[in-house]
Amino acid sequence: MVYLHPVIKLEEWGKERGRVLLMGVLNVTPDSFFSSSRVLSPRLALEHARRMVEDGADILDVGGESTRPGSDPVGAEEELERVIPVIERIHSECNVVLSIDTTKAIVAREALDRGASVINDTSALRADPAMAAVVAARNAYVILMHMQGTPRTMQQAPDYVNVVEEVLAFLLERTRAAGAAGIPSERIFIDPGIGFGKRLEHNLALLRSIDRFAATGFPVAVGVSRKSFLGEILALPAEERLEGTLAVEAIAVARGADILRVHDVKEGRRAADTACLLRA
Repeated sequence: MVYLHPVIKLEEWGKERGRVLLMGVLNVTPDSFFSSSRVLSPRLALEHARRMVEDGADILDVGGESTRPGSDPVGAEEELERVIPVIERIHSECNVVLSIDTTKAIVAREALDRGASVINDTSALRADPAMAAVVAARNAYVILMHMQGTPRTMQQAPDYVNVVEEVLAFLLERTRAAGAAGIPSERIFIDPGIGFGKRLEHNLALLRSIDRFAATGFPVAVGVSRKSFLGEILALPAEERLEGTLAVEAIAVARGADILRVHDVKEGRRAADTACLLRA
């Protein structure tokens, strides 16, 4: 059975409510960089999901494979074992949109068949040649993200001549590829991939230019929550980067971001709702 989430059309949801969409991070992995986001059983995942929904999450992003710098990939079978019970449990008990954070078509297909409606693909449909067809066939939403390299290698030697122009060109090319595969433009989101194959100066340049990405007409997703570039700025571990996270999230919203991918939903909701009032 293929589930169609009854709640929203994502492209209309934020506009109707005059707010940014918040995507709460739900990592079903033992090795995500921020320990408080890890939940290793369907029961704990459901409890965490309920808290995030109560705190204002519009979407929950379930991931079974870490994409932190230096991480190794996991096999499809293991990823499925991690995420599918969680998606089924949350879908049956929470009224929230579900996203699956994966680059594998088989994982995306199973997740969509069990209640997810968004594919968050950090490879922008490049890692698995079957992914675009799955998204198109299920009429799912897709987030296309820029990453230089792979999670294992991406932070070894990131290099750009003009990071904003190169990331923007890449994402526009990927939207064209998605469209050619039959994915409607209104179901495509773009993500500049903060922290994915970028040095501090690259991340800051992209964040200063969110309006350039918003000007493409595609909704823009931004994920900065507690990432290592904030650690470079603040000289603090992930557990102490909340204030820096909120500052950057507010600026991203003011410059046109449509989705924030967050660990701290309550705080992120308040920051985003306030920052929305500062949009030009």
